[in-house]
Amino acid sequence: MADTTVPPPSSISGPRLGRAVRSALITAVVGAGLFSLMIGVRTEAGPAGGLVFWTRWTELGWMVAASFVAGFVREIVIQRSGEGVLEALMPAAFKRFINVVARLLGPALLAFAVLMPIIFYDQRYILDLGILALTYVMLGWGLNIVVGLAGLLDLGYVAFYAVGAYSYALFSTTFGLSFWLCLPIAGILAAFWGVLLGFPVLRLKGDYLAIVTLAFGEIIRLVIVNWQSLTGGPNGITGIPRPSFFGVPFSAGPEGFAELFGIAFSPTHRIVFLFYVILALALLTNWVTIRLRRLPIGRAWEALREDEIACRSLGINTTTTKLTAFATGAMFGGFAGAFFATRQGFISPESFSFQESALVLAIVVLGGMGSQLGVALAAVTMIGGFELFRGLDQYRMLVFGMAMVAIMVWRPRGLIGSRTPSIYLKTPTQISASLVKEGHG
Repeated sequence: MADTTVPPPSSISGPRLGRAVRSALITAVVGAGLFSLMIGVRTEAGPAGGLVFWTRWTELGWMVAASFVAGFVREIVIQRSGEGVLEALMPAAFKRFINVVARLLGPALLAFAVLMPIIFYDQRYILDLGILALTYVMLGWGLNIVVGLAGLLDLGYVAFYAVGAYSYALFSTTFGLSFWLCLPIAGILAAFWGVLLGFPVLRLKGDYLAIVTLAFGEIIRLVIVNWQSLTGGPNGITGIPRPSFFGVPFSAGPEGFAELFGIAFSPTHRIVFLFYVILALALLTNWVTIRLRRLPIGRAWEALREDEIACRSLGINTTTTKLTAFATGAMFGGFAGAFFATRQGFISPESFSFQESALVLAIVVLGGMGSQLGVALAAVTMIGGFELFRGLDQYRMLVFGMAMVAIMVWRPRGLIGSRTPSIYLKTPTQISASLVKEGHG
């Protein structure tokens, strides 16, 4: 039997050290080639209109050195010695603390989300950032149904986001319907387009499926841009109505929300209401997803994700399974789009580019495909991180690219790679005696 014990860090020497050094040198050379144009040379338009450039060898040297160290550590700790080295260095008390934090993290995040408008009531920027993060949490949970549960790579998810937004904008501005009436309409229309996307891709998987869904997203965007009589074209749609509190507007007049409840008028009332609306929609998405996972359709999604051929051999209708996955995920994308339209009051095709699909897909992959908590953590981390590094315009995307590569190397299954089982067998299950050869169950 092979020895599976983990060697102590002091025993890492000889051939293993040489392999680590060679791997680190290769990583440094590749890093130098990649960073030479991104960091080593800076170009800008000169005063006469020509292109001027200057070099930044010091910054390039630091990045190459960081690549060498990262490659060396990765080879020693992860590749050669296994993940057991990190676990062996952790004290038992710290491991227990990590387990307790993991169990309490979900309820703590939910409690913080509920109390956030109260804690940061006077800080409009933080409330807007929280609304944006919850919007991407909802989009991530919706796409997680398609990618994480059903295993269907969808690069055009922004199309359903756009369908929901334009559905609400058109119905509200044309027919004067309220947000609460347009919300289910937007979800139904987005689900309908999800079914339309599902039919052409029933026999596709992998890269071919990704290409078709990417094309579908671009088709929707081009239709929005060119159908000017309906969508307004590049100018978008303005004057989209804001949501009301069960018919009571958030205005300063005598029929406004503040006057009805006898409180001083504040523009923050509408922001707090929008925060709780998107929080409720996100929690609804999470609850429906968890419930569906425990139903036969949810288990069919997961069977399709693991092996489509085995799924067919079990008698599962893969056509219905794929279509329901696309329709359900698209419906929640439509809900998020309707909320985006009413929050902004203005929508245009620039808000529904491929970059949005890529961002939502990155949230699902980095959080852990199939993990609801992981997707929420990834959405909050990425949206909050973009704002945190907003002042570093030159290195903002570089830092996030390096972070994504690091997570994919050390956590290839995402931040939370484990998935909660759909069914627990809490008690032994007896079967009929006629079904077993021994004559008892």
